[in-house]
Amino acid sequence: MEEITEGVNNMNIAESQKKNRIQVSNTKKPLFFYVNLAKRYMQQHNEVELSALGMAIATVVTVAEILKNNGFAVEKKIMTSTVDMKDESRGRPIQKAKIEIVLGKTEKFDELMAAAAEERDNGEGEDQS
Repeated sequence: MEEITEGVNNMNIAESQKKNRIQVSNTKKPLFFYVNLAKRYMQQHNEVELSALGMAIATVVTVAEILKNNGFAVEKKIMTSTVDMKDESRGRPIQKAKIEIVLGKTEKFDELMAAAAEERDNGEGEDQS
């Protein structure tokens, strides 16, 4: 039984160190910060895992939908769960909703990124003249 517990603990450590995971907050950064960060992660790792707790879930869903609707990403997996946490003010345990959305690159991802980069480069050229 101890081996199973140790295996689960090691798995949790490995999961928390995923290089392609973005933990989204609904207060710290603007929405498009996460959209652009997710694009960058998909360029590097071919997929990205968006994760959020509680009120930030709406932000994660919005980021995922923007990426899907603009043709950058396809949904690979959606996981929901609850997490036990301590209420900071009262010190009692509370449960928070958690969502994890795994997105992968679409076939035209690289093409869209190249077009966006070209558009940006052309736009910068016009500003300088």
